Amino acid sequence: MYTFSKKLKTTAIILMILGLVGIVYGFLSAPKTIEEVEKIVAESQHGSHNAEVVDHKTTSHEADPVMAHEENDSLKHVVSHNMEITEDSTKTDTTTLDLALVEKMDKEEAHKVAEIDEKAEHKEHVEHVFHQLQNKPWAALYVACIFFLLISLGVLAFYAIQQVAQAGWSPVLFRVMQGITAYLPVASIIFFILLLLSGFHVNHLFIWMKEGVTEVGHENYDALIAGKSGYLNVAFWLSRAAIFLLGWNLYRYLSRKNCLAQDEANDNSFYKKNFKLSAGFLVFFIVTESIMAWDWIMSVDPHWFSTLFGWYVFASFFVSGITTISLVTLYLKSKGYLENVNSSHIHDLSKFMFGISVFWTYLWFSQFMLIWYSNIPEEVTYFKTRIEHFNLPFFGAVVMNFVFPILVLINTDFKRIAGIIVFAGIVILLGHYIDFFNMIMPSTVGEQWYIGVSEISSLLFFLGLFIFVVFNALTKVPLTPKRNPFIEESKHFHY
Repeated sequence: MYTFSKKLKTTAIILMILGLVGIVYGFLSAPKTIEEVEKIVAESQHGSHNAEVVDHKTTSHEADPVMAHEENDSLKHVVSHNMEITEDSTKTDTTTLDLALVEKMDKEEAHKVAEIDEKAEHKEHVEHVFHQLQNKPWAALYVACIFFLLISLGVLAFYAIQQVAQAGWSPVLFRVMQGITAYLPVASIIFFILLLLSGFHVNHLFIWMKEGVTEVGHENYDALIAGKSGYLNVAFWLSRAAIFLLGWNLYRYLSRKNCLAQDEANDNSFYKKNFKLSAGFLVFFIVTESIMAWDWIMSVDPHWFSTLFGWYVFASFFVSGITTISLVTLYLKSKGYLENVNSSHIHDLSKFMFGISVFWTYLWFSQFMLIWYSNIPEEVTYFKTRIEHFNLPFFGAVVMNFVFPILVLINTDFKRIAGIIVFAGIVILLGHYIDFFNMIMPSTVGEQWYIGVSEISSLLFFLGLFIFVVFNALTKVPLTPKRNPFIEESKHFHY
């Protein structure tokens, strides 16, 4: 039986406390009024142009006495000049004076219209920045929460695949997988609360939830979103989320129950139940996973869509889940547990890490290349925004999730060396966190993004919670299944 070390438990608790303090600070430091944002916009590099717009009034002819005086002198000069000409031609003088007055009135009217337009544009920009900065702590929390939730879901899917494939190499790792998926119920509750808060307009992460967006004639009306309202409405959206989360957690509960019951059984009946259950779950999973990706990630930008997006998200969290299995396994091995796990098991996990990293890159490039090449405005905007304003994390994710695994894990010998695998695993996990960051932040925070207190604190909190729940779950049952039909083959697996 595994014993949750005091040192690791303390580390997890400290991470949660530090993360929680930082999360609270992030919410408290977010701007509360438009006036605060006015100052931020005026002082920031992004707001330099808008600061000039604010100051434009002081340089206009109405607010600058010198400029106004010069214009008046000029007008007086015109009038005086025309009065001299009047002695020779009264008609010419009157016409010229009228033209000067009309020209002056046109200038004043043009200045007023321009000033009104600039003020309206500035006000709209400030309100937009206000919503982005208010979204920032929410978005940081959302990214970290969904990332760790989907890691546990990826492990659950990998576990189900092993069951259906009747794999002989992996049963010695089943309890590790079950321990990681113990985080799924906890994450599901927290994540569903976040969805509820969005649905009740506590935050503004999803613009399709904005008031009046589907009402014709309303200032917020959006014809495209209104056309999707039959699918994108809060009640249906939350109902789908509840079904997905309940279905995944139900499979997790029943499969673990059957696996533990198999240890005490006299036949393979519970193993056969798990086989059928896992086959059904994979059908349910492959459908709900795609819809989940549309609902929880793609809908933050409802004007954009990609038919490949569900698979792309799947590849990201699937490789993250496999990487997590590898890291947890290596940690337990280093503490003297999992004596039946050998270098061949580690090698196979590393092969999956490598292979799914390549698969993720294939999907990344396919989605990017087809949309970028076709150059359809409503589609290419998604990548244009990320390349212009998220250049470093956008291309950085490719380096961390493809170039790095290729260079490190392509070597067969490296796939068995614990230090190299741990290093590669940490880079891959950080890379896919940035991948989820790229999916969500541009549509919720826009140009106001940066990796700050909210992002780091949210990551630390959920990392601490993940470690605490997973390793606590590993203490509940023996780390090696007893009567799995393939357990002996798994114990003696060598490649």
